[in-house]
Amino acid sequence: MKQVLAGSVVLLLLGGLVGCSAPLTTREKGTGIGALGGAAVGGIIGSAVRHPVAGALIGTALGAGAGALIGDQLQGREQSQADQQRQIDENQAEIQRQRDDLQRLKQQREY
Repeated sequence: MKQVLAGSVVLLLLGGLVGCSAPLTTREKGTGIGALGGAAVGGIIGSAVRHPVAGALIGTALGAGAGALIGDQLQGREQSQADQQRQIDENQAEIQRQRDDLQRLKQQREY
């Protein structure tokens, strides 16, 4: 009975991840990876003390929490990098605009 419950929980989690219509965010990916890893490690540890289902459930919860925290940090860094890249692109466009203006002024001066 316990194994059926644990299997059902895992299937529900996987179904929820696969059924998403939008691409997963980094935070969601971290949560999923942490949950699966935590369930595996928790099940192994739980087997050692003859409570594999309890170990898997506790491992899932702890792994999901840790994965979400790590994923959130990574997502924040990705956002920061995207902001920096956007600023670099804006700066390069402004430099090109100024070069074009300078070239136009040089040509006007020659005539």
